[in-house]
Amino acid sequence: MKEFLEFVVKGLVDHPEEVTVTPVDRNGMTVYELGVGEGDAGKVIGRRGTTIQTIRSLLQVGAQKKGQRCTLDLVED
Repeated sequence: MKEFLEFVVKGLVDHPEEVTVTPVDRNGMTVYELGVGEGDAGKVIGRRGTTIQTIRSLLQVGAQKKGQRCTLDLVED
């Protein structure tokens, strides 16, 4: 799942070398913390949050097929 997230997000942003995905276990669920470079957060979020919601949906479907639970959080410094 981490590789999938990196692939998708790196295709969206201007600075793909600054993309970081860190899996963290919380209450039996994997939370992927996504870090992006300065100015790229808006591209990941999208207009009215549609892009990040779509990425979350795809992530959850992939996780369900593997019998896992996960979500995505955008971490900004």
